[in-house]
Amino acid sequence: MSTDQQMLEELREIRKLLSPGPPAPPPKNFLDEFTTFLSKYKVLGLAVAFILGLYLGGLVQALVADLIMPIISLALPDITWEEIAVGPFQVGHFTGQLVTFILIALVIFLIVKIANRIGIE
Repeated sequence: MSTDQQMLEELREIRKLLSPGPPAPPPKNFLDEFTTFLSKYKVLGLAVAFILGLYLGGLVQALVADLIMPIISLALPDITWEEIAVGPFQVGHFTGQLVTFILIALVIFLIVKIANRIGIE
């Protein structure tokens, strides 16, 4: 076999491997269709991730509200977030929520970074 023929045969093998297989047969009944839907779209994993995300959000919010914000209040004792105003606009509550959001985002970033480092995806 010449080199050109070998390359052509290799390309045919690659094409065969890359071509899609026949489509899966359609589900026969409602139960099969439902289980196919659950497995194809990974609904159970999505539900678990959503529920864990809700509770993780609550946990991080508690961490920020109960541990980090009091430390900030100790560092800046004269600031009461709700009393900060710029002209007629009461921006203190928004500023406090913005600081809380930034801290929550930082904590979640650190949790994801640690989880990736130990192999949890």
